[in-house]
Amino acid sequence: MLRRTPCIGICSTTYGDLVCRGCKRFSHEIVGWNGYDRDQRGAVWARLLDLRAGATRHLLEVIDAAALREAARPAAAEDQDLHLLAYELLRQHSGADEPAQPVLARLGLRVVDQTFPGAVEDLLRLIDLEFHQRSVAQYERNFRTPAE
Repeated sequence: MLRRTPCIGICSTTYGDLVCRGCKRFSHEIVGWNGYDRDQRGAVWARLLDLRAGATRHLLEVIDAAALREAARPAAAEDQDLHLLAYELLRQHSGADEPAQPVLARLGLRVVDQTFPGAVEDLLRLIDLEFHQRSVAQYERNFRTPAE
């Protein structure tokens, strides 16, 4: 079940960003959100989830899908994207002050960059940064007009 809005209360569009650093929506989507119909909101949600899954996939590899699904039971839907599931499980483990490697091993995940020594919070920050970069790239590809 999706929340009513992607907003996470960390809006950077009020400071001039065209893509929010919090929810990753485009500024015009934030302004128009309350006027969007179900299909328009669904399209925004689908894009955000796809970009988050791609950012997670860029940094993490699922090596044991069964372990990942078992760790998420009963909350996970059978057809849920494994990388979105991985992201949500990592969020649940953030703040435990535990190195990422043991958590990842339990969840059936592996960091693509095998030299990553950080904590779960560090990994989540990297995923969020990649997610934001992908959102900005999509905005620029679809809405930026070249300077003449």
